[in-house]
Amino acid sequence: MINWEKIKIQLIDFLKTELNKTGLERVTVGVSGGLDSAVVSALCKEAFGDKMSAVLMPSQFSSKSSTEDAIEHCEKFNIKYEIKSIAPMVEAYIENMDEDRLRIGNFSARMRMSVLYDTSSRDKSIVVGTSNKSEILLGYGTIFGDIACAINPIGEIYKSDEFDFARYLGVPETILNKKPSADLWEGQSDEEELGHSYKEMDEVLKLLVDQGKSKEDVMALGHDEALIDRLVYRMKANAFKGKLPVIANIKWS
Repeated sequence: MINWEKIKIQLIDFLKTELNKTGLERVTVGVSGGLDSAVVSALCKEAFGDKMSAVLMPSQFSSKSSTEDAIEHCEKFNIKYEIKSIAPMVEAYIENMDEDRLRIGNFSARMRMSVLYDTSSRDKSIVVGTSNKSEILLGYGTIFGDIACAINPIGEIYKSDEFDFARYLGVPETILNKKPSADLWEGQSDEEELGHSYKEMDEVLKLLVDQGKSKEDVMALGHDEALIDRLVYRMKANAFKGKLPVIANIKWS
């Protein structure tokens, strides 16, 4: 059993320590109505009180329930929030994206991050990230979009474990019971796109990454070869998303 009280104390200390290093006093968090942002905003509320800016950023493709769930969460935790629609920003460019849902989704994610960084500039704050370990390992996120941030308190927590943490923190049941979704378009589901549940994927990821087991070892434990191959491929193919841009090393003489 994971001691979530101990984890919470560590993460609040992390948030306070990292913010203090910047010389600033505030943080900015996007609240989507999903699990990750609910956990992060709850932690930030406990760490910083009202010295946080929570921003809801629906688009014309967001589900109505996402905004409703985000508001319910903010009200439960007494988090002051503002709503900044990205719909006009997406609408201004959408004709260039050939009705490609993935491109529109990625563009929307980057518009949201632009809003968060503008808000952080206004408030002299830093942006706190909301990507969990499962998403980071698999590259399931938009580079310079939802992956972008100054600090991230949940990047070492697997998505399947995060549900228990969220329940411990008191996140509303409406968020705990919904299917994980980046809400990039109506009906979008993370697990349907990835092809497996987070529970299935995390079990394999923990063996491969945390325990350093080989593909053969993991298969011997009863896990599907196709799933293992898919996860290994995603980790390799998307590793660049978690790195700083590679700069050429020039030899001047």
